[in-house]
Amino acid sequence: MSASGTLPDGFVLHAHERLASTNDEARRLAEAGAPAGTVVTAAEQTKGRGRHGRSWASPRGNLYASVLLRPDCAMAAATQLSLVAGLALAEALAQLGPAGLEPQLKWPNDVLLGGAKTAGILLEGTGDAAGRAVWVIAGTGVNLVSCPDGLGYPATCLAREGFAELTPETVLAAYLRELDRWLEQWRAAGFSAVRRAWLARGFGLGAEIRLRLAGGELSGRWLDLTDSGSLLVEQAGGRRREIATGDVVYLDR
Repeated sequence: MSASGTLPDGFVLHAHERLASTNDEARRLAEAGAPAGTVVTAAEQTKGRGRHGRSWASPRGNLYASVLLRPDCAMAAATQLSLVAGLALAEALAQLGPAGLEPQLKWPNDVLLGGAKTAGILLEGTGDAAGRAVWVIAGTGVNLVSCPDGLGYPATCLAREGFAELTPETVLAAYLRELDRWLEQWRAAGFSAVRRAWLARGFGLGAEIRLRLAGGELSGRWLDLTDSGSLLVEQAGGRRREIATGDVVYLDR
């Protein structure tokens, strides 16, 4: 790696030209006993995926990376790491991008530029019989030079948004520096500091949304992010619900 792509201490890189999925390779390493901080990258993925098994287009030129974490926490708390990773990536892009362009965050796992998706986080993990996290993998894909069309929602890439030409290695290093910083805060003080910073970049706070859930859909107004990382939504009639997992569609945007 070049100097601009030097990884922070505590991270070890496993770089590949082509993989089916960086998350799958990170999982293999995790199950073989690899330490926290193991990072898997690929110049190209042949079977990249997003949440719920959705396909993630993975042409060359973009960043595809998975980070192995071994948090000492319950699996329920480990789900917050999707928000931690998304915040870290948004902060990194803010440092690398043109002045005045502020990355925003769409719950639970997307980074937006100008309201269009430019990156996503895929969190996968396993726990023990006591419900403690054994390992967690935070996978990310960042659109540096290209993005897919016809997704049903707006997408963009860094090149379209006025970023200087960046290599995947440079973006990865900036992301890992921020991830290291925010993980330290999360471990030391819990989710509260992350929550405040995440909300400062939250896209559509107060907006009318539709949530696609495993058992159907619900609509309401996004009021807040809870102390656990769930969405607080107000439905018709004033009923409030906390939603721990789902896909957000903005109704007034």
